Formats: sequence, structure tokens, C-alpha cells
Amino acid sequence: MLPVRPEVLRLRPYVPGKPIREVQREYGLTDVVKLASNENPLGPPPKAVEAIRKALSGLHIYPEGSSPELRGRVAERLGFPADWVMVGNGSDELLRLLAASYVQAGDHCVVPGESFPNYRAVSELFGARVTEVPLRAGAMDLEAMAAAASVAPTRIIWLCRPNNPTGGVFAAEAFERFMAAVPSTAMVVVDEAYHEFDETGFDALAVLKRYPNLVVTRTFSKAYGLAALRVGYGIARPEVWQPCYTVREPFTVGGLGQVAALAALDDEEHLAATRKLAREGKRFLEELCVDLGLRYLPSQANFVMIDLGRPAQPVFEALLRRGVIVRPCTGFGRPEFIRVTTGRPEELMRFASALKEAVQSGG
Repeated sequence: MLPVRPEVLRLRPYVPGKPIREVQREYGLTDVVKLASNENPLGPPPKAVEAIRKALSGLHIYPEGSSPELRGRVAERLGFPADWVMVGNGSDELLRLLAASYVQAGDHCVVPGESFPNYRAVSELFGARVTEVPLRAGAMDLEAMAAAASVAPTRIIWLCRPNNPTGGVFAAEAFERFMAAVPSTAMVVVDEAYHEFDETGFDALAVLKRYPNLVVTRTFSKAYGLAALRVGYGIARPEVWQPCYTVREPFTVGGLGQVAALAALDDEEHLAATRKLAREGKRFLEELCVDLGLRYLPSQANFVMIDLGRPAQPVFEALLRRGVIVRPCTGFGRPEFIRVTTGRPEELMRFASALKEAVQSGG
């Protein structure tokens, strides 16, 4: 057997939400509702679909590797020069590129507990020692994370706001204190995949202008409904991105993804409808929890984390048998919780009915 890097052997593969077709095959179902992966229930923006149709005749041509038009449009909207923006194959690629460019064996990284597992994965892939800091009230404990970063020289501190899977957020004042406390040699990466759903008014980009060690990443996969095309972007000073361009593959963001993302930025009606649906969906799920006597975590994202008060796996499987896919949270360290995406009203009604049946029947 060929030798494998020990860092790779220690990693656990990421397990996404179950796909609809897999559930259809396993349970012999034709009608399945997926509320597991925080996808946009309205689908892609109509303007993006039309842009893709127009671009199909150019499939034989390589895309522009650095996505200059999309970078420029994003930068213009956010009030930054174009070279402050890097576009990636989802924001996941940017996380990996940052780790590949800045983390080496023996370095120290700080990650939040009960959060997106890729922060730990990309750090450990390149040989980092990782300190995991538990959440406080469903959000990053910034004071504890700053303390963890001060114990040893730290290369990257990974943050998530709103946090996945809890939907919690840290306060703007706490973030200001955190940035002032951490060493300027430690990169701080704030993953804002669910930024468009956050109604707190938090502005990480205003802080970014004052701190050269701060990076903010966002995505077109969630609110913009382009998950299948894998387009994300990050904002940081140009010198931060320079080594990332060196280690990235030449054409990671396809041409269709670039034109779709450009069109999605202009489809403000679709984005407004998406935000409204998420807001109403959270209210529905919260009221459902009250009716069933279940605890839930307040969320600033397009999902709600629900405490079933007992092991969630049997309920998760009972929901699958009824054609409803949610996300069990055992992998996040909360085996009694499920995470539910805010879907269309008819999808949420289907989930509510299935959950009531599953809870009353004991799974």
C-alpha cells in the first residue's frame, strides 16, 4: 500500500446532508422534502438562470481564472478596490487556500467548537496543532478564543457568524475587543456564509479596513441559491491573497458560475423574497417548538436548531421514513439536536406533521 500522509489519515471526511435521491432509493419514496443543507427553497435567481442559458454556447472556452468581472462587481458593491476581493470555488476553497498559504506543520490554529468542521480539517491537513474553544450561548466565545490564541503563537483563528449549526452571533462590541486583543501576526478569518440572513446590522467589513490581519468570506450558495455552481468570495488586503493565487488551481470557478453570480447580484427581488421567506420560516419553526414544548436556539441564519430532549437519531430516521430530510447534529457535538432549514410554507407544514408523528410515536 502506498504511504499516506499522517495528517490525511487523521482527518474525518465531511458528511453533508443526505441527498434527496439517496433517500428516495433507500426508502422507496418519490416525494421527499429536504430541509438539511440550508439551500435556498426558492431555487436560483431567475436572472441567473437566464444568464446561464445565454452563456451555454461558450462552454468550450476556458473561464477567466481570476474572475475579474465578478471580483470588480463585488468590490464595487462593498466599497473596496477589486484587488481586495478573491473569488473561489465556493468559500470552502478560500478556506483551504488560506490554510495552504499560511499554515505549516507545528503551527497553532484556534477553531470554535460546534461549528463548521472544515476549519479544523484544513488546519490539520497542513499539520497545525488545533485548539477548539466551546461556544457560549450558541456563538463564538471571543474572549476565550483570544485567550487561547495568546497561549502559543497562532497562525489562524477561525470564526463563523452566524454560526453553523446554531445560528448564533457574537456582538459587534465583543468583536472590536477581540480584534484589538489578538496579535497582529494571527490571521482572523470570519466565515459569513449566512451574512445575508443576519438582521443585527453587524459590519465585519468596516472592521476589516482597520486590521490587515482580518479576512471575511462569503458565498453565493445560500441566499443567492447557486449552491450547485460553487461560487464564493473573500475580502482582504491584496497582499493576503497574493500567495493564494500562487497555490490555487488555474480554473477553479467555472464560466457559468461567474455569469450566474454576476446576474444574481442584480436580482434584488429574488434576494428580498429569500430573506422574507427565511424570516417567516424561522417564526414558524419557533412557534412549532413552543407548541411541542421543545427548546430551540435563536438564529440569525436560514435554519433553526431544535433540542428534542432525547437522542435525535431515531427521530431523524423516523422523519426520513416520512420523506423529510433534516440534519442531525451528532457530528456537531449535540446528539439531541436537529437542524432544520427554513423552507417553503408547504415544506415546513410537511415537516411539522412528520415531527409531531415522530415525537408522539417515540420515533
